[in-house]
Amino acid sequence: MASQLDKTYEPKAVEDRWYQEWIRRGYFQAAPDKPGAPYCIVIPPPNVTGSLHVGHALNNSLQDILIRWRRMQGRNVLWMPGTDHAGIATQNVVEKQLMQEGASRESLGREAFLERVWKWKAQSGGTIIQQLKRLGASCDWSRERFTMDEGLSKAVLEVFVRLYEDGLIYRGERLINWCPRCLTALSDIEVEHEDIKGKLYSIEYPLADDPNVRLTVATTRPETLLGDTAVAVHPEDERYNRLIGKQVRLPLTGRTIPIVGDAILVDREFGTGAVKITPAHDFNDYEAGERHKLPRISILTARAEMDGFGLHEAQADASLNLALKPVQKARTIVVEALTERGYLVKTEDHKMAIGKCYRCKTVVEPYLSPQWFVNIKPLAEPAIKAVEEGRIRIIPEGWTNNYLGWMRDIKDWCISRQIWWGHQIPAWYCTNCNREHILKTGHSAGATEEHGTLHEISKWNFTVTQEAKPIVAKSAPTKCPDCGGEDFLRDPDVLDTWFSSGLWPFSTLGWPEQTADLKTYYPTATLVTGLDILFFWVARMIMLGLKFMGDVPFREVYIHALVRDAEGQKMSKSKGNVIDPLHVMEQFGTDALRFTLASMASPGRDIKLAEERIEGYRNFANKIWNAARFAHMYLDGTKEARRPSERSFPDRWIMSRLNDTIRVVGAELEAYRFDRAANALYQFFWHEYCDWYLELIKPVLQDPAHPQGPSTRHTLSETLEVWLRLLHPFMPFLSEEIWQTLPHEGETIVLRPYPAAREDWHDGAAEDAFRLLEQSIGLLRTGRVLLNYPPGKQIGFFVAHDDEGKSRPLDTLRGDLAHLGKGTLSPAPLSHWPTTNVLRLVTEGLTVGIAVEGDVDLKKALDRLLKQIAEADKESQRVEGKLKSADFVSKAPPEVIAEHQERVRSLSRDRAMLANSEQQLRAMLGA
Repeated sequence: MASQLDKTYEPKAVEDRWYQEWIRRGYFQAAPDKPGAPYCIVIPPPNVTGSLHVGHALNNSLQDILIRWRRMQGRNVLWMPGTDHAGIATQNVVEKQLMQEGASRESLGREAFLERVWKWKAQSGGTIIQQLKRLGASCDWSRERFTMDEGLSKAVLEVFVRLYEDGLIYRGERLINWCPRCLTALSDIEVEHEDIKGKLYSIEYPLADDPNVRLTVATTRPETLLGDTAVAVHPEDERYNRLIGKQVRLPLTGRTIPIVGDAILVDREFGTGAVKITPAHDFNDYEAGERHKLPRISILTARAEMDGFGLHEAQADASLNLALKPVQKARTIVVEALTERGYLVKTEDHKMAIGKCYRCKTVVEPYLSPQWFVNIKPLAEPAIKAVEEGRIRIIPEGWTNNYLGWMRDIKDWCISRQIWWGHQIPAWYCTNCNREHILKTGHSAGATEEHGTLHEISKWNFTVTQEAKPIVAKSAPTKCPDCGGEDFLRDPDVLDTWFSSGLWPFSTLGWPEQTADLKTYYPTATLVTGLDILFFWVARMIMLGLKFMGDVPFREVYIHALVRDAEGQKMSKSKGNVIDPLHVMEQFGTDALRFTLASMASPGRDIKLAEERIEGYRNFANKIWNAARFAHMYLDGTKEARRPSERSFPDRWIMSRLNDTIRVVGAELEAYRFDRAANALYQFFWHEYCDWYLELIKPVLQDPAHPQGPSTRHTLSETLEVWLRLLHPFMPFLSEEIWQTLPHEGETIVLRPYPAAREDWHDGAAEDAFRLLEQSIGLLRTGRVLLNYPPGKQIGFFVAHDDEGKSRPLDTLRGDLAHLGKGTLSPAPLSHWPTTNVLRLVTEGLTVGIAVEGDVDLKKALDRLLKQIAEADKESQRVEGKLKSADFVSKAPPEVIAEHQERVRSLSRDRAMLANSEQQLRAMLGA
């Protein structure tokens, strides 16, 4: 058997071979008629443009652990894979290709452009799927879905039309996030906020009826004052509340605007206590404008240039010559004019946050635009109740309040995007009824010249004003219900990507058809995701699942941490601190990466990842491999399966410890404590199995005639096989490769039962005896260090215990103590030990005596001991200091505090033992 495992573990060859074999044999395929209780996870669909990053690696490793675990438990498992069409990101990729060719989407036209995108998707859109396979993801790849495939597109149409018919989708002019380069609305998650050093401009607004009285307002965007429609003060601010209802003259315009009282918008302790309101260019101002029924004046075009029509409406001073000037240029002109005319009081440096488009990094503008919205409150209320009532459990529980707080204050959802790649909105406009409301792209509603005429308008280069009347249907209408006309234009906008991915848990299972998959696997069991999309995706799946399926889309939501670099910094290419999972899988192996991520996945704490950690778990993989090779050296002999109680002490102990590990790992996986499950696996194998068990059984294995040999060989093989099944969800490739070389049942570890704790494997007496053995060997090793004995030196030693009940087990352990202690163990009781030349080490009633022989330098031994005492004192002070820190105690998890408290107790025991030994050494020296 030894020849079946190479001398060195080479991960890549093993991983490639086994993954292809698993796929070929269909181990990951699900079917509604399979036995077992259903367990389904839908993959958070990665962008079709994506490439595997370390966040994907964490997310999918944790999902795969759950899936492989539940599959081995006999559940009817489905892990549903697929990708998201990623509207803006994908369109940008293809547009960059066209730009390099000297073309554009406009030069191609909509239909030809979409053909080009589909072609790109067919050729390059599956990169991340192949990378997920490299990670070992055991999805049912025969079911792979795409958010724009035929079935999902049908679901999108069904949902949009039904929501519209229920009055939950409407078209309205609202303020939205707008990218002036991509020329589309953006969701909040598509806006990245960046801190910059800007300017704060203090500007005076004179009262209309008394120009000598001026209100000073401060703004970071002086050019937007041209769109001001009011100035707000706090109604309880005695400096200004007498002015509420009066008018101020708006600088650089011919308008006057009111002073209003607004306790929500104005913080009277901040700045001057007076705030300008520009409802068309600021989200808070928009809400204030709604409260006070203020007009909205938009002064920017879609490309973030000053709008000629908007400036006309704003009554801006024509001498400023601002039309079609970019924002930054317009700001300079406005500031110069304010200075010249005596309105600018001061300019000062100011730190501020600006939003940028997550794709092109252009500064995002709040932009007043007609868009499609979901009336979200009626959908949010059942989704709030589902979590409050426990029908959905969010893990860690601390995120529940974040979810509920956001949902209770949720705003209507802008679902339209002004791009071409995506689900085109199923709304049509009769060209006859909407003649005045359909405009060629680039023209403004209400403009006095150059209206785009309908005969100039193609199917894609037009916009629709707020006043247009849509016909919403699953297919194109043939006749207008109002005028009988037969000429229609389809709304050019597409749906927000989150709209289609919000249907993912049921659309991927065949809805709106009532399929066997849908009946079997919905609701799904668990969703594994990051915090960053709790609101944008998870909440929307809950709302839409309850609306269209009448039940929650999943029972539990596990929110994992973010992965940062070793110093806790966000990974970014510009910082050069990105860890590429593909690189580390190539270098250290996939199993090492997976185990690292699982071991660090502590709830509520970001993962500080360094390649050294991954390398450390590559060493763990090597340890497993070498231990298996060691086992193979002895497994060819006769084996005997005795009852657990009839086996040797080392066998009974390791079976009991493995049994406890099985119990702990199962419980921790149920609690989504991947870190503690991984730690239990690691501690058992490295420290108990390798450091102790394999050492304890060497005398038996190396003696062909030993009577315990057949039983020990069976136990060695049995415990290794069981532990590999326990390990498999975490390290699937390594576990399969080794498992295949051991005696086993079945053709693959993938489908073997996950280990369950067995009552007959628990052996409390063996575990108690081992603790005595471990303590004895620990004291013996401490004594060797103090006396500077080489590790292999055969020594004479004694062991005794004050408790007669513990002395008897020590008698049965004499052979193991002599073997591990590398010496001769005298059987004498404590009262018969020599009174001289024996160093005694005492802890908790246990005494180990070591013969002081040869040319031992007792002075140096004392120096070494005093150094150990000093180090113990220093460490004890450090740990106690942390426990006395209110900040540490308030933030640290309970298990961490418990670990620190146990560490203090352990150090106290060590300190007492060393102090006793110090007295002995001083006595030997005659000091």
